[in-house]
Amino acid sequence: MILPQHFSEGAEARLSALADKYPTPFLALDLSVIQERYGELESGFPLADIFYAVKANPADKVIELLAEAGSSFDIASPQELDKVLKYGVEPERMSYGNTIKKCSAIKYFFEKGVRLFATDSEADLKNIAEYAPGSDVYIRVLTDGSEGADWPLSRKFGCNPEMAIELAVLARDLGLNPYGVSFHVGSQQRDIDVWDGAIAKVKVIYERLQEEYGIRLEMINMGGGFPAMYLQKTNEFSTYAQEISRFLKEDFGEDLPRIILEPGRSLVGDAGVIVSEIVLISRKSSTALERWVYTDVGMFNGLIETLGEAIKYPIGTSKSGPEEEVILAGPTCDSLDIMYEQHKYELPLALEIGDYIYWYSTGAYTTSYSSIEFNGFPPLEYHIL
Repeated sequence: MILPQHFSEGAEARLSALADKYPTPFLALDLSVIQERYGELESGFPLADIFYAVKANPADKVIELLAEAGSSFDIASPQELDKVLKYGVEPERMSYGNTIKKCSAIKYFFEKGVRLFATDSEADLKNIAEYAPGSDVYIRVLTDGSEGADWPLSRKFGCNPEMAIELAVLARDLGLNPYGVSFHVGSQQRDIDVWDGAIAKVKVIYERLQEEYGIRLEMINMGGGFPAMYLQKTNEFSTYAQEISRFLKEDFGEDLPRIILEPGRSLVGDAGVIVSEIVLISRKSSTALERWVYTDVGMFNGLIETLGEAIKYPIGTSKSGPEEEVILAGPTCDSLDIMYEQHKYELPLALEIGDYIYWYSTGAYTTSYSSIEFNGFPPLEYHIL
């Protein structure tokens, strides 16, 4: 097993010690990688405010690290809010970024001091006006996150630009402050040009609200989307930062509004490695060309983003030598629990039951997506390297 170079010195030895101490599967997190990625975001976007998307990895140690680093936080539920408040984060450093929320949740956030709310519908906006009066709202706009993104976020969230304008006007009339516009280009977005189109769409909304209704927006929330280091090639983060900054300057010039980023995957993804054990190796017939390799981690206890083989994690093993193609599947009694069948991973022929498989760049959306008790398997645990 050889860890990727971005892990801290001595991480391999520490990971081996964790594997000797704890049962598999588990996620190991190198906090120094998160610290480094946060620094890259600050350097790449010096004028932006970073709101960590807690849903990516809500581990206490991650929240504590980022809170001390000065990060703000994108919150999706009262439970996430309580977790972040434990670390002394002021409510001014939080936004309620979920556009789908109960009235009781809006009221709870308001009572705790949060004054920044996302919205994309008239009904939600009216709820905010009633239960969080006078708050700042930003309106999420639909973007085509299906192009270039390995995990698209289109359709469910956001509204079209015309409705965004109508909602901004309604927000003003309801006594709220129409503060800005947000978009999300899709998670693990590899096509930088998608940001260009989204920013241009926001510019039109800005101009129309100013010219037709006298409403001057103050903020653009560009969401997340920056990629982690999976199998598919991506640009260096510095390239994303340079190009996106250029797009912003081309559309807004020197009169740049407040910029908010909501990174999740790009902050914590590369900091994680899941250690799993091979439960079974089999072939479906005596002449079958491919081995089925079943591990104790699968779709339902950490690897749901392999659904449709969307996210392709780099993989390492505890053995080396000649390799052949395999089908990788999880441990549950569900036929959906097959991670990779079409994309052909090649693993050593020497692999045996009980050997380890290491899933790299798994620090995001693994523990937080893990089921509670499907087939009786416990949620994916995490440990710090």
